Amino acid sequence: MTITVELPDALQGLVFANGQEPARVVLEAIALEGYRAERLTESDVRRLLGFETRMEVHEFLKEHGAFMHYTLEDLRHDSTVALQVAQRVQSQRQVASKRPAE
Repeated sequence: MTITVELPDALQGLVFANGQEPARVVLEAIALEGYRAERLTESDVRRLLGFETRMEVHEFLKEHGAFMHYTLEDLRHDSTVALQVAQRVQSQRQVASKRPAE
């Protein structure tokens, strides 16, 4: 899709500072607003802006002050997984410490 926007010359310097590419600035603004309004997901933002990884999306959102969508359910899930991993590591260390030295 191609969209054409007319911007008064007097505003160009305010909107597109430091030689930024206008098309990229507008695309990033669309991605940010879409994400903040919960119309776009991290994956949508990644595809829209051409990022290869989620970490690039996270960095972009952080740089622009957009908070990650992280629910209480996400926190509970992450806590459960972290506890499971910690217990597994602890069990592996106990097993390893009981092995005779080779």
